[in-house]
Formats: sequence, C-alpha cells, structure tokens
Amino acid sequence: MSNVLDTKQIQTIQQYDAQQRYNYLLKEVVNNTQIWLLVDEHGCVMLNTEEQDCVPVWPNKEFAQAWATEEWSHCKPESISLAKWHNRWTHGLEEDELAIVVFPNQDNEGLIFYPDEFDYELQQQAKKIANKKRK
Repeated sequence: MSNVLDTKQIQTIQQYDAQQRYNYLLKEVVNNTQIWLLVDEHGCVMLNTEEQDCVPVWPNKEFAQAWATEEWSHCKPESISLAKWHNRWTHGLEEDELAIVVFPNQDNEGLIFYPDEFDYELQQQAKKIANKKRK
C-alpha cells in the first residue's frame, strides 16, 4: 500500500517535468505494486491526442484524485495491482489499440507509451529494485 503524500511532497512532484514524473511513477508503482486510474461507471478516463486515444495513469491516489475535477468530477481514483496490470491490462490495452499517458500534469502533458513498452519499463524497474535489495 502506498504512503500518503503530504501537500509539500505533492507540490514538489507536480513541478517535475514529464521525464521526472515518468521516473517517479516507475519507482512508486513498482515499490507500491499498484498503479492508479480514474474511473466512472463506464470505465476509465481517456485522453486523446491527434493520433492516439490514451489511458492516463498515476503513481499515487493523490495525483489521480487531483484530476477528478470539472468534466471528471464524478470520477474516482482506483488502484490496479501491478500483477493485474501485467496479466490483463497490457494485453487489453493493446487489443483496444490504446496507448498510455504516464502521469499527466494539469496541462495534459505526459509521456505516451504503447502498452508493451510501458510493461517492459515496469519490469525493468522491478529488476533494478530487486538487484538493489540483494546488494
């Protein structure tokens, strides 16, 4: 289970650029073994670029909750276990031809990955953490 972030931590992390948010997300998701989405009765929130339909993902409940405003005020943060993500979500997103936008900020800026690329990066992060623990 993830630790609750305080206001100062949230403000600091929100100032990160897209690459820093991505790196933070990888570490948090692997350490906490969960990833966060925003959902409503129809499924998860989607963002659209000119070329892609994307599912936004966040590293902590607090950041997903911060997106539940205006048109998404009825949405709720929901965690997906990392195991479930690897076993179901990666394949399901690929089948639906959806991409992932990693930890978008309030300006809708975030790095976009294909599901298999993102899954690979999560697995690489898990290996790094496991190797550090062994040392």
